[in-house]
Amino acid sequence: MKTRRAQATGALAAGTALTLTLGACAGSAGGGGGGEGGGDGFEYGADQSEVDELIKDLDPVTIKYQPSSASAQSVMAPTGTVFKEIVEERSGGKITVEIVWGQAIASYAEVHDALADGRVDVAYTLPGYFPDEFPVIDAIGTAMADQPASPFAGELVTNAVGSDIAWQIPEAIEEYESKGLVPLTPFAASGGYYNVCAEPTSSADDWKGRQIRIASQAQAAQVTKLGGSPVSLPYPETYEALQRGTVDCTLGQLVPSAESGIFDVAPNLGYTTDHSFSRTAGAYLAGQTFTELPLAYQQIIFDSNALAASGGMKAVIDGNADAISQAKAAGGEVKPFDDDVQDNVGEYSQELIKQAVTDGKLSQENVDAIAEATKRQQRAIEDLGYVDDGETGDFDEWYNTDTDYTDFAKHNYENGKAMEHRPS
Repeated sequence: MKTRRAQATGALAAGTALTLTLGACAGSAGGGGGGEGGGDGFEYGADQSEVDELIKDLDPVTIKYQPSSASAQSVMAPTGTVFKEIVEERSGGKITVEIVWGQAIASYAEVHDALADGRVDVAYTLPGYFPDEFPVIDAIGTAMADQPASPFAGELVTNAVGSDIAWQIPEAIEEYESKGLVPLTPFAASGGYYNVCAEPTSSADDWKGRQIRIASQAQAAQVTKLGGSPVSLPYPETYEALQRGTVDCTLGQLVPSAESGIFDVAPNLGYTTDHSFSRTAGAYLAGQTFTELPLAYQQIIFDSNALAASGGMKAVIDGNADAISQAKAAGGEVKPFDDDVQDNVGEYSQELIKQAVTDGKLSQENVDAIAEATKRQQRAIEDLGYVDDGETGDFDEWYNTDTDYTDFAKHNYENGKAMEHRPS
């Protein structure tokens, strides 16, 4: 397992917010120093001195970035802070990133509008919550159900595959652009899904009749197939629903479960080892104000978002370990689902993927590309030194929180399709 100490410049996609606010003594965004969306650019990997010379006469700007994290103290904070550090360092302070914690400007239901109208410049969003508006992006999340299941290497593989595949599907990118949105990371798989319950839910009988909070249409279908009753519920209401017994479980990511204290009322954690639940699509997007920036600024933000993936993955994977530790501390059972349950998940996942092709949301070529990308990324992740050293149930014991994901982020950007979409 890779355990080098995390570097300040390492970190996962943090989305990027762009409400252009000029410095007190600066001119307009399109004036004096660069022109709207114009000016010269630089090659990725250029010396800092070259970048400094290129942007020295550009007006300073401030961009508003709304990450997924609730606060600067959250385990998810690196999704915001790492992006800020990389942008401000690469721009020599000419771009200031103002982080807006806790969706304070716009909720997930409003954030796409806020990006389009300029209230926010860059943000982490959840297009998977709106499958009718983003059917292709949502279908990619469904196709992620066939990804490897592990709280460490599996997370890296799935996030690498999801983003790279989304860049290769023009219809997915068009879903953003038609709404005045600029994709920086068009599909963020974020963390895997686990069943967090008030009572143990590992056997097929355990699932029958359970009221389970879900986050996507595909998950609703999977829960129904397992004999449970899916419940669509805003995540902030989940703790109280579990506490009151309105729902029995939440099928969710571990980081928000740990952050919200859900293990206090639902300490039992069930998981897959051979198959995965579908992913709810996330994304890091910019608004139209991004296109008004000088080209060099656009390139700095785009590069920084990709390299900030190191911080995002650290937040997710550190959070996974913390969640498993919390579940144990609360006296819960941390246990894989029985084999027949896992087989059911895997078989039905294949049915859902086939249905996405039948419905025209994905092509068979897309599905084949995902399978090939998964094999390729598994080899790459292993070659980079990110290897599972134990079982999921003991992840809190064998995972090293000093693990650095800089190499992961750089490799994905430098060898992936995102580079082909770099502003130019």
